[in-house]
Amino acid sequence: MPSVTAIHAACFAVGAVVGGGIAATVSARFSGRPGPAVSAAPTPTVPPIVEVGPTGDARLPGAMVSRGALVSPVLKYGHPGPVPDLLVRKAYTAAYDRRYRHPAWAEHLTLASLGKSALLPSPDDSENGDRLRSTFMEDEALPVPFRAKLQDYFRSGYDRGHMVPAADAKVSQQAMDETFLLSNIAPQVGDGFNRHYWAYVEDWCRRLTKSFADVYVFTIPLYLPHKDPDGKWRVSYEVIGSPPNISVPTHFAKVVLASRPSSPGTPDVPEISTGAFVLPNTVIPDEAPFKSFVTSVSFATHVPGLMSYRLLVEAVERAAGLTLFSEAVKNASKHICQTTKCEVIVRRFDEARKRPELRRTLSAPK
Repeated sequence: MPSVTAIHAACFAVGAVVGGGIAATVSARFSGRPGPAVSAAPTPTVPPIVEVGPTGDARLPGAMVSRGALVSPVLKYGHPGPVPDLLVRKAYTAAYDRRYRHPAWAEHLTLASLGKSALLPSPDDSENGDRLRSTFMEDEALPVPFRAKLQDYFRSGYDRGHMVPAADAKVSQQAMDETFLLSNIAPQVGDGFNRHYWAYVEDWCRRLTKSFADVYVFTIPLYLPHKDPDGKWRVSYEVIGSPPNISVPTHFAKVVLASRPSSPGTPDVPEISTGAFVLPNTVIPDEAPFKSFVTSVSFATHVPGLMSYRLLVEAVERAAGLTLFSEAVKNASKHICQTTKCEVIVRRFDEARKRPELRRTLSAPK
């Protein structure tokens, strides 16, 4: 696998919308508020975020996508956008959505960000990140008009939810601090979600490093439609801030890709596993089976010949307007629940009372 620097250099800004909309529903027990539908669009010509290398290993493309200059008299005075801000950090890479004012997607290589990568030297204890030394900050790398602000979360009723968890960026204090930039944050329900079930899912992702050589994790805010009593699909979502400008996602997806040698005798032949989990941005009981969120998203019209597990990943791609994995990766991969246990460990310690950064924003921002 390439180094973290090479991985970050290989990432590209995913701004193209892929074809086909979805009609997505979550089971009645965990239903959330609806969100915007995705319109049909031509098949994307940009490469996926993850592809298969010459030896069959999953990796990021080796070069940035060349977008080229657009020659058109209409663009004489500039290109209006949309512009996906590519944010390359120490422990993760993300694309910021200026319209919603939160990440469009955030990706990190868990082994590297935890300081466990065989390709990089492990940091000594003195260099490890400490979240108690980190504070939420506005991202000054973004244009002021499109920047999420601390004031926007003040008394919003929502947690400032990390898309890339702080616990996944212990490689250095700078890496830890970068997870507290508001460009890595989206509004999340606190009790019962961000502080509990969502944290269990983040822990499950970290535990994958114990059984896989490499683990990629994508966190993707979603806006999914719901079906009203009149039979029509509609979208609606809350917007917070003063003036209102930060959108509250209806759902969040965790999409993982993990690889390891297929057998001790064939260390150069990787076994690739992928999985997509879609959780509503609402209170989720601790006893909810993690596997129940594998089947949270479905197409209104089934695609003939498409395996169900692959269908789930593609449903997330279509809902988010992203191309996460190449066709080769999808064809070669097993579902993650076939190669490891898809079970979360419930650890409810009421950390929100002990750690101020996990509380709702009740004190005035500085």
